[in-house]
Amino acid sequence: MQTRPSKQVKTKNDPVLSLLGLSAAGRNLVSGGFSVDKAIKEGRASLVVVATDASENTRKSFNDSCTYYQVPIVFYGTKDELGHALGKEERSSAAVTDPGLAKSIMAKIKVLDEANGGSK
Repeated sequence: MQTRPSKQVKTKNDPVLSLLGLSAAGRNLVSGGFSVDKAIKEGRASLVVVATDASENTRKSFNDSCTYYQVPIVFYGTKDELGHALGKEERSSAAVTDPGLAKSIMAKIKVLDEANGGSK
């Protein structure tokens, strides 16, 4: 039996991905395109996270929806990283439904952006 080499995904040292995992464990997060879009339109999404390697169409669609419904959106991590943090397969999008967790995640992203010169 052959095994595939596992992909190395760093989530332990990434506070944003850790908070996303915590949100998922506490059922304060939905993932996948349809569920995220539904959460945005129903007003349940406090923050939308889209993978940086998501397709152009996915990024534009979520950006447009979030702009229209006035939901904060960030482009962070890869599909592999997001999926791993959530305990699932690849995910190109997730919506945090808890306002407190969303605020914490946005604060961590701001700190990382300032530390990295805005690179992530």
